[in-house]
Amino acid sequence: MGDGGPAQLPLELPLAPRLGREDFLAAPSNEAALAMVERWPDWPDRILTLIGPPGSGKSHLLAIWAERASALRAQGGALPSLEALVAAAPQAIAIDEIDRITDETALFHLLNFAVEHRVFVLMAARRAPTAAEVRLPDLLSRLRRAPMAQIGAPDDDLMRAVLEKLFRDRQLLVEPPALAYAALRLERSLDSARAFVAALDREALAQRRPVTRALAAQVMEAFAERDE
Repeated sequence: MGDGGPAQLPLELPLAPRLGREDFLAAPSNEAALAMVERWPDWPDRILTLIGPPGSGKSHLLAIWAERASALRAQGGALPSLEALVAAAPQAIAIDEIDRITDETALFHLLNFAVEHRVFVLMAARRAPTAAEVRLPDLLSRLRRAPMAQIGAPDDDLMRAVLEKLFRDRQLLVEPPALAYAALRLERSLDSARAFVAALDREALAQRRPVTRALAAQVMEAFAERDE
């Protein structure tokens, strides 16, 4: 095929996020939360909450702890019943997205089960619970009693480190100006970094071009139009 041939159609191969401890990039924004996870089981309480904006690394920290503690894993929208908890008899429970719970009574029973049976629980949420979001007063009280570890949005250095890692994972060779351009302009979110790198990978393959600053700007412009 000559140089004038059609652009190569990229075959989308989803790259699952790597959620091991060796893949977590420590930074000032997540230092306190990481330290709390690594202190387990020396916690100030058996029930703790990770609080942070979308794409800040909460789910990654939750996965690290769940692996370390051999925890039962659950989502706020799909909590196990009390009967299932009794049958499983877990020593630890990891719950993601508790601010998206669909059954407040189920979460209240789960937390009561954890207290009664001395089970460790780590929960993750975008923000601290409020009366406007949690209607069950007893549940709100229980959630507010849990110590919280805050995670901030990634700063410029962390965004650059995350982008470098994502490019390495995809075996992409990226020119330094392209990396610097993306790190300064992307939304401060690890999810945005993953989506941008995937889009850049697809475009580089489709155009059969190296990842230059110009290509990064082209993909960034498409991202901006998508978000408008």
